[in-house]
Amino acid sequence: MATRGASTTIRPEEAEHFAKLARDWWDAKGPMASLHEVNPVRLKFIRQAMDSHWPGAAGSAKPLAGKAALDIGCGAGLVCEPLARLGADVTGVDAAAENVAAASAHAEGAGLDIRYMAGEVAELDIGTFDLVTCLEVIEHVADKRAFLFDVTQRLAPGGLLVLSTPNRTAASRVLLVGAAEAVGYVPRGTHKWSDFVTPEELLELLEEVGLEVTERRGIAWGAGKGLHLSDNEALNYILAARRNG
Repeated sequence: MATRGASTTIRPEEAEHFAKLARDWWDAKGPMASLHEVNPVRLKFIRQAMDSHWPGAAGSAKPLAGKAALDIGCGAGLVCEPLARLGADVTGVDAAAENVAAASAHAEGAGLDIRYMAGEVAELDIGTFDLVTCLEVIEHVADKRAFLFDVTQRLAPGGLLVLSTPNRTAASRVLLVGAAEAVGYVPRGTHKWSDFVTPEELLELLEEVGLEVTERRGIAWGAGKGLHLSDNEALNYILAARRNG
């Protein structure tokens, strides 16, 4: 089992970048429109992973009833709120206090009881969780190995992790960084291509911190389909992993 490194995982400039977007996070046609488009695809994978991991709750309207869920890098709560509606006791953690404030206000308006906290997950006394989600986050952290160790410490034995991130390919460099930022599909400065992680690199890191990957899919775009789960991982991929023991 790997031990945690000494470095801080969150870059201050990354937190500041996303903090500036907090007030517009829930605007489906605003600067975070790309997240609103990909969110149903991510949630579909999360539901499939939950049904495989906890088959007794498959098909239930509240498959996470009695379970605790943590969303790391929660932004303004786009994933936390659906998890709460699936029955989970949800905690959302984000490096930017502005995002946490926006998330809390939106959840209150929706009548959802979600605990939001600002800071690094390693520094917060929040216990362990049956489900941990970490979506489009690892590409923004400085020390990926240390970050994944911290993530693993938040998983209860037998817990489920769902993680998504862009792949580091020629296609992602052209489309996710160059074209997407040029046309305003994502805010300029959101991505640094050299920080993207390939599936092979990520699987090696996950194994080092004691996690076993159980499922992996690409998130691709197609004419007539839009964004969808696919075997094509050239742009983005999402995976499920379990903590054994």
